[in-house]
Amino acid sequence: MPITYYTEQRVHAPILIACWPGMGHVGILAANYLRVKLNGKPYAEIDATPYFLPDAIEVLDGIGTIPPPPRQTVYYIAEPPLLIFEGEAQIAGEPGIRIAGELLDVAQTAGVNTVYTGAAFATPMSYRQPAKVFGVATEQTLRQHFLNLGVEPLKEGRISGLNGLLLGLAKSRSLPAASFLATMPQYAIEAPNPKASKAIIEVFCKILNTTVDFTDLDERINETDRMMGEFERRVAAALEALRRPAEPEEEEGATGEKPEPTEAPEPHELMAYIEQLFEEAQRDRSRAKKLKEELDRWGLFHLYEDRFLDLFKKKPEE
Repeated sequence: MPITYYTEQRVHAPILIACWPGMGHVGILAANYLRVKLNGKPYAEIDATPYFLPDAIEVLDGIGTIPPPPRQTVYYIAEPPLLIFEGEAQIAGEPGIRIAGELLDVAQTAGVNTVYTGAAFATPMSYRQPAKVFGVATEQTLRQHFLNLGVEPLKEGRISGLNGLLLGLAKSRSLPAASFLATMPQYAIEAPNPKASKAIIEVFCKILNTTVDFTDLDERINETDRMMGEFERRVAAALEALRRPAEPEEEEGATGEKPEPTEAPEPHELMAYIEQLFEEAQRDRSRAKKLKEELDRWGLFHLYEDRFLDLFKKKPEE
């Protein structure tokens, strides 16, 4: 797998920050924003062509073409000195491991002695709650710094994809590594979450002893909060309708007793549960029945109707 360097000048950088797309695009957005604000320049490109196996073609004006492989780019920042890697897409299996290995080759050539990644930690939380950062390190000395960074050690769990696997690969080369996971609403894992990305950037800035302008990111956070807030309010309205006792029927023999209000979870908790059911239905279509029952039970089908019907849309055949 060839590596193309954009400059003949070799650089020295003690830190590598590497991110691939994942839930909420949390890690990759953090890496991208930090790189732009610190004026990062392209340093090297890892060619993923030999391992790129497209599962579809792109069509434009009736012409179909195989899409190009996702770019895997290493950037160099002069001050503070570091490398930032951004992968346009994750490549699974052995090819992804090979790409990560090539990345570590580039990093070690530049003198990197510590590797960091960033990702999302989806939880049943509301958009109104601040993002909290958890950390995982490959050795105790690195973990000891979490407290000063405002990071809580992750008790247990797993980090899927290359944002997690890179830590193990770095450790096999005696490179200390850590990953930072910012919490975000579980119901919104398919949408970018700049608030969680900002929380990770703030941790990186403490490590690098630097600052960046958050004005642009704060604008994105406000817009995202507005959209998620609107959706949470619509779910809350549907739940309130269920809690409201129905009027007694004016029929002969009616007791006039009002039914007990339906107990319901908080909107963000219910939305996280619905998101979990959607994930199950995507993996196993037979679970769509359970999903539909729950959407009807909580009076939410009208809010999720388009997404529910998308589960049954067939993709164009080859």
